[in-house]
Amino acid sequence: MSALIIADVTITDETQYAEYRKWSTQAMQAHGAEVLVRGGRVETLEGGWQPGRIVVLKFPSVERARAFYDSPEYGRARSAREGAAIMRMILVEGV
Repeated sequence: MSALIIADVTITDETQYAEYRKWSTQAMQAHGAEVLVRGGRVETLEGGWQPGRIVVLKFPSVERARAFYDSPEYGRARSAREGAAIMRMILVEGV
């Protein structure tokens, strides 16, 4: 069963966030993430949710998504992101 990692990001430091973007891209490639959404215009259709930057990654399984998130490669990206963004991230089992 596939899995999605969905992130709602509020960037607070564009320059530093660029470093996170570089390392997270390498981590995604190393772990076979399929990038479905990475930024782009957001339109709220219902409710009061006003997300910032949305990122949606698809993995073949929950286990592969967790392996990506827990990997040293993504750990480097998370370290680079400290102080550059507010991250809200979930892992969702797919169909």
